[in-house]
Amino acid sequence: MDNESLLKNKIMDAANRSFRQNIYTYTNFLDINEQSVFAQMKNPLNFVAFKTYGGNDACERQMIQFGSFETLGYEEEFPITLIKISPLIEKYAESLSHRDYLGALMNLGIKREMLGDINIKGKDAYLYCVSHIADFIIDNLSTVKHTHIQCTKTDINDIECSPELEDIEVLSASERIDAAVASLTKLSRSQAVELFRARKIFINSRQMENNSYQLKANDILVIRGTGKFIYQGCGRETKKGRVYLSFKKYV
Repeated sequence: MDNESLLKNKIMDAANRSFRQNIYTYTNFLDINEQSVFAQMKNPLNFVAFKTYGGNDACERQMIQFGSFETLGYEEEFPITLIKISPLIEKYAESLSHRDYLGALMNLGIKREMLGDINIKGKDAYLYCVSHIADFIIDNLSTVKHTHIQCTKTDINDIECSPELEDIEVLSASERIDAAVASLTKLSRSQAVELFRARKIFINSRQMENNSYQLKANDILVIRGTGKFIYQGCGRETKKGRVYLSFKKYV
């Protein structure tokens, strides 16, 4: 059985368990490719309520929760814990990358699906994880690369860990997604189309194969290898008919 079929089975098993046992059930964190697979399953899953969340509204990696107040009669929080990772002595700390933090966590034997987004803020990092492994991480993660660190649980609503957004504007042939991707990546239109074929373009967590799709305000566009953007809208037009497109880019 291939990975996609295994994922669909896991998602369906969680949905069925929620429906049959009248309880909330959850997947682990899904990456954007896995969320795209889930998006294709929404009709077969219409027998149960569900929603997705990753710790805050901007998180790329998301869990699925099956169940709702309307069907179960009570609310339940997602089993997500936010951990702040800080250097023991800030002035001696290295500048650490997302890969450095993730590598240190994986070296503890933790599966990637147990870990959500990692947001870096200066010398600190904020990690979303499945709640039942939070204490293990706090007790066992002591160094990242060559930097000695400490881990503490923090409020999941801590605004310090929210991603920064940068306003950008690009000149494009139109609001068509292939034209926008070409402008954002500084590639030719034909090269941009290759990114669709390579399954690197996502709109609102769904893989986008239709390169003629017209962007709509507040669409979340992910170009793997380039970045994540929120489309704001179309601005002024040049004499040659090209348009300025506004985005907020995740820094």
